[in-house]
Amino acid sequence: MADKISAPKVRSMKGKRVVCITAYDTPFANLADEAGVDLILVGDSLGNVVLGYENTIPVTLEEMIHHTRAVRRGVRRALLVADLPFGTYQASVSQAVESSVALVKAGAEAIKLEGVYLEAIEAIIKAGIPVMGHLGFTPQSLNAFGGFRVQGKGDSGEIVLQDAKELDRVGVFSTVLELIPAKLAESITAQVSYPTIGIGAGAGCDGEIQVMHDVLGITGEPLKHAKAFTPGRQLLLKAMQEFAEEVRAGTFPGPENAF
Repeated sequence: MADKISAPKVRSMKGKRVVCITAYDTPFANLADEAGVDLILVGDSLGNVVLGYENTIPVTLEEMIHHTRAVRRGVRRALLVADLPFGTYQASVSQAVESSVALVKAGAEAIKLEGVYLEAIEAIIKAGIPVMGHLGFTPQSLNAFGGFRVQGKGDSGEIVLQDAKELDRVGVFSTVLELIPAKLAESITAQVSYPTIGIGAGAGCDGEIQVMHDVLGITGEPLKHAKAFTPGRQLLLKAMQEFAEEVRAGTFPGPENAF
């Protein structure tokens, strides 16, 4: 097995291509780890991807802990990062630290939080927990943005750039840049010391993160910033239909499946 990936290792990959993907359970986590990805994120995107919520806002800390434990059992090499869900770090620095500790106890090796909560980030890092930032379109701020919208256009790009520099100052080991113009992502990447991880931010970042279900083609038609690398939904649907047909026809289970 290749060397274990750590947060300092990811930070040292500045200028290289860091491969990141989400996972929410043991089998998919093991699949990603065996494929050799560098970082696996237990994203709060589990809310809309696997729990059926409309967005990430309803996701609880207890749900994140549950899924982090499941993913932990499937990962050996990749760095395991868990999202702090909405409402678990905004109220106070102590709340942010306590929530981060809970995720680490569940198996996370680092946490990710959205936005510029500098005091909280410093305190979490002081507690010995590496922090990954997240700027641009931050899904937990969906209501404030008025929907799924590209951020950082025009003059507002300077704000995103300054926020990225502030995260650099307080010591994040990397930052996700989501749904921002490619030129802005390139500019940020050139001006910060940590690796930038893009999603809907063009090819100029130091790495890329995608939702596994989009990569595997399970969620149907992919979004503009995603790509299905296999027709997973069609393949799985075909398998389920064949199973149903054989059960109804009495051809499964056969003698070879009996004891």
